[in-house]
Amino acid sequence: MSNFEQFHFDFYQSNYTIDDQEEGCNSSGSDKNLCESRKSQTEKQPPAGAFVPPDMLLSPQSYTGQILQPAYSPDTLSQFGYADGFAEEPPLLEELGINFEHIWQKTLTVLNPMKPADGSIMNETDLTGPMVFCLALGATLLMAGKVHFGYVYGMSAIGCLAMHALLNLMSVSGVSHGCVASVLGYCLLPMVILSSSAVVFSLQGIPGTVLALFIIGWCSLSASKIFTSALAMEGQQLLIAYPCALLYGLFALLTVF
Repeated sequence: MSNFEQFHFDFYQSNYTIDDQEEGCNSSGSDKNLCESRKSQTEKQPPAGAFVPPDMLLSPQSYTGQILQPAYSPDTLSQFGYADGFAEEPPLLEELGINFEHIWQKTLTVLNPMKPADGSIMNETDLTGPMVFCLALGATLLMAGKVHFGYVYGMSAIGCLAMHALLNLMSVSGVSHGCVASVLGYCLLPMVILSSSAVVFSLQGIPGTVLALFIIGWCSLSASKIFTSALAMEGQQLLIAYPCALLYGLFALLTVF
C-alpha cells in the first residue's frame, strides 16, 4: 500500500503552473498567436466538475444584462403567458359588476315604457341602480318629513320574493332572485319622481291621487315589459303587470299618506 500511495503522489505531482506557461509564451515570439488562442479557449471552457446548462452551451448569444438585472426577452415572457397580461384584464368596475352604459340603457328603458327592452341587458343581476333608487326614494320621503327607510327595504324584499315565486311558476326558463330585484328596483324610478313631488306640494287630494295612479301604471308597465322581454313571455304582460301594480301601489301609499 505504501508503494501504491507513493506512485499515486508521484503521478499527480507536477511543477507545471500557468505562470510558467505565460512566461513561455512571452519568451517565444513565434508562438505568440498560438498561446493567445490557447488562453482564449481555456477561459471559455468551464472548470471541470461544474454544471453548465445545455442552453448556455448551445446558444451563441452573449449575456447583455447587468448585475442582479436579467436581460429582457419578450419571447420568454410570451412563452409563459405574461405578455400583454394587464391589457387583457377587464376594468375594475366591470369586475365589480358596475357597467355605467348598461345602467343608463336600463334607466332609459324604464323612463320610456314604449321603447322595446333588450332582454340580454335586462337579464343581468345588476343591483347598483336599484340600490341608488331605493336610497333616493327614502331620501325624498325624508325630505317630506317621513322616515320610511325600513318600510322601503322591507316591502322591496318581500315583493322580490313574491314576484320571484310567481315568475318561476309562469315562465318556462325560470328567473333568478338577482334579476327580479334588478328589474323591480329600476322600475322604482318613477316612484322617486312621485316622492319628489310630495316635497313640493301635498298629494292628499284629487290631483295627487291621479298622479299616483299614473305613476303606478308607469312602473307596472315598465316592469311587465322588461319581464316579458327577458323571459320570453309574449302575451302575458297583463298577467305580470297586475302583481307589479299591487307592489308599486304600496310604495304609492307610503308616498301619499
